[in-house]
Amino acid sequence: MSAASYSKLDRALHRLALGPRSVAEMSFDMEKATQRPDGAAVRDGQHVFIAGLARAGTTLLMRRFYDTGQFGALTYRDMPFVLAPGLWSKLSRRNRKDIARTERAHGDGLMVDVDSPESLDEVFWRVFSGGDYLQDNALVPHEPDDETLADFRTYIAAILQSRQGQPDRYLSKTNNSILRLSGICAAFPQALILVPFRAPLQHAKSLMRQHELFTKEQGEDKFVLQYMNWLGHHEFGLGQRPFVFGGQRPSGDPKSLAYWLEIWCGVYGALLAHHQGEVTFVSYDQLCTDPSVWENLAARANLPVENTGADKLRHVARDVNDEVPADLVARAEVLHKELLAQSHN
Repeated sequence: MSAASYSKLDRALHRLALGPRSVAEMSFDMEKATQRPDGAAVRDGQHVFIAGLARAGTTLLMRRFYDTGQFGALTYRDMPFVLAPGLWSKLSRRNRKDIARTERAHGDGLMVDVDSPESLDEVFWRVFSGGDYLQDNALVPHEPDDETLADFRTYIAAILQSRQGQPDRYLSKTNNSILRLSGICAAFPQALILVPFRAPLQHAKSLMRQHELFTKEQGEDKFVLQYMNWLGHHEFGLGQRPFVFGGQRPSGDPKSLAYWLEIWCGVYGALLAHHQGEVTFVSYDQLCTDPSVWENLAARANLPVENTGADKLRHVARDVNDEVPADLVARAEVLHKELLAQSHN
């Protein structure tokens, strides 16, 4: 769903619910007090977390898991009081809106409606840990403390408790989760953490195209920028902040492909160096072309292989003619080969 299409009333409600941190914190406190979710009960669930760079097929992968019917997840219907899913569901029931499926703002052909799963749980981390990882010009790794992780378990319990049928498995697609992988592992030791990737030049080109798209849209409508900032989406646009591991910031201009390829190398290089034992790397290119990749992931997650309701996986490769330093391309190719060697294991 595109924030640009929101009415004046919708925009005002989102500003109220997501703008002031105090309102978001109060909504979570009310959820805990009125719905009484049990965070301890979800600790050992077989949840699935999908994380990594945007434009790696993360949304399609999330929807393939969601369409098995075995997971609870946040959807657009939980907006804007996303930290109080149970309470907001009850309060908004009489004014429930069903909006026709439309193409999402990325312009990539994916259709969404109010019941489409989406990466909204980043609001929790922005509200309760934003000062630890949100810098003015970067997103950096952080280690959530025990109290925050306990609250996150309570939040996941609240989401599952509010879903129809009360499933016991949670599904998250939050790119920023790569900044707190160890914390997620500690909070949910039985979870499956998936990190998709694509061929580096194709991936970088897609990121650059989205950056151009959202920079234009946010320049024309300030609310779109505010909306993405509230949701912790800093992947591209006027609010773009790169992932920075070990202080190595990408150099150059975001209008250049080299800038995005540096980000690709920095992210996947750090994940390979520090988190191989915690995550499963997934080649989106192979996922689209080799059925055994999904079969392996389904088996890892104790899911049925057949998934006829899921979106069709599409492998799209575009010509990339941008000038990029040869040494940077070579570095990316080495990392890509290592990712392929480690993937799906």
